[in-house]
Amino acid sequence: MSPMLAVFTVSLLCVGHGLPLSFQSRKHDGFQTECQFTEKYFTQTLDHFNFNSMGNGTFQQRYLITDKYWKKGYGPIFFYTGNEGDIWEFAANSGFISELAAQQGGLVIFAEHRYYGRSLPFGKDSFSSPQVGLLTVEQALADFALMISELKQQLAAPLCPVIAFGGSYGGMLSAYMRLKYPNMVAGALAASAPVLSTAGLGDSRQFFRDVTADFERVSPACRDAVRGAFQQLTELAQLQDYSRIQSKFFLCSPLASSQDIQQLYGLLRNAFTLMAMLDYPYSTHFMGNMPANPVKVGCETMLSGPDLLTNLRNTAGIVYNSTGELSCFDLYTLYLQCADPTGCGLGLNSLAWDYQACTEINLCYESNNVTDMFPPMAFTETDRERYCSQRWAVLPRPGWLKTQFWGDALSTASNIIFSNGDLDPWANGGVRRSLSSSLVAVNICEGAHHLDLRGSNAADPVSVISARKTEAELIAQWVEQERVRSQQSL
Repeated sequence: MSPMLAVFTVSLLCVGHGLPLSFQSRKHDGFQTECQFTEKYFTQTLDHFNFNSMGNGTFQQRYLITDKYWKKGYGPIFFYTGNEGDIWEFAANSGFISELAAQQGGLVIFAEHRYYGRSLPFGKDSFSSPQVGLLTVEQALADFALMISELKQQLAAPLCPVIAFGGSYGGMLSAYMRLKYPNMVAGALAASAPVLSTAGLGDSRQFFRDVTADFERVSPACRDAVRGAFQQLTELAQLQDYSRIQSKFFLCSPLASSQDIQQLYGLLRNAFTLMAMLDYPYSTHFMGNMPANPVKVGCETMLSGPDLLTNLRNTAGIVYNSTGELSCFDLYTLYLQCADPTGCGLGLNSLAWDYQACTEINLCYESNNVTDMFPPMAFTETDRERYCSQRWAVLPRPGWLKTQFWGDALSTASNIIFSNGDLDPWANGGVRRSLSSSLVAVNICEGAHHLDLRGSNAADPVSVISARKTEAELIAQWVEQERVRSQQSL
């Protein structure tokens, strides 16, 4: 490692980018991705840490690879640590990695996380007990380490430096790879990685406070309208005027209980969460279809007339009915309550994330209608224990991530970029201040959830263009340092 230099944090100022918000076709995000990558499968060890439970059993782990830009046997390997979903979805929305590969002659690999997408170790039985017990952060990291090791041998690339990339939970994993396997990974870009809040560090009110702040930033009147709409809904619920609520919100089925009301609250709050996370300056097709600047669009909808409940329904429709094809909203199919108050998604991937939120990933966030605009909805450690015991027959270990992956005691690590966007409600659960010359915080004004990982777009703010430049320069330095180190070791 190079000697420590002055500690700095990169804060990219809010500057008008002067570009039209009508954007060009997504040349790096989406439809060209399938042409660029080849889908393959890696024979992966089922249990890296127990020689008896599964013997040497294996499963097929999916990964995507492109050598389009690679200087074979010499260029770096850019390895995306897959997170809670189908790996194609992340490849389609992380165009910066391919752009960087084109600049630096890199090989690009996107590895799917075990128990997500098509990487199901036990097929349809993957979420039964005890099989689901092999879904852990540690097993996933070991998967990535083994894949890197063996693919480097197969590709005749033993000396090619590896840089880990990831966004959100994937960003946590990329940072963890550098902490746990520095022999495999020369550096990491951890984009929008809430490594602190998910380890139980911080304020449980922070997340929904910051969702609220995004809408308040557009207009304080917008925040007030949302709060007022929820107040009207609460008053109807207290009167048990369920038929009026069903009519107002175009619900497919009648409401019958306070549990149904809580489900409706969760569905509505989740819509605002997704708009805040995905507040990109152009329309996207990631975690659903979003218009450009969805928070602004949401506020315009909330302030479009005097009927606040209708406005609230239509604002939720931006997320749940973007095509306009739904004639009614099904409370229990559009949104699933789980051990993550910010949402688990749908389908089998939601089962995997729910289990992880019940074991290692601590997501005890609350709304309270004081520091945020949402109805009071607590999710305490006691609530988490009760839910997880009933759902998965497990008890969470609240302090484990802090113990295993260092929590906020990261200063002895090296070569990690922690990037966060000021619009992202996950940002303040991550590292916002540089800890050394090689533990660099990049704060992106006007940036939503891992905007810097997305491909270049005409509507990009200057801040994210500058962020990507900083990231590219640091990564190039780390690649060169690793080459020097490797040569010296020989």
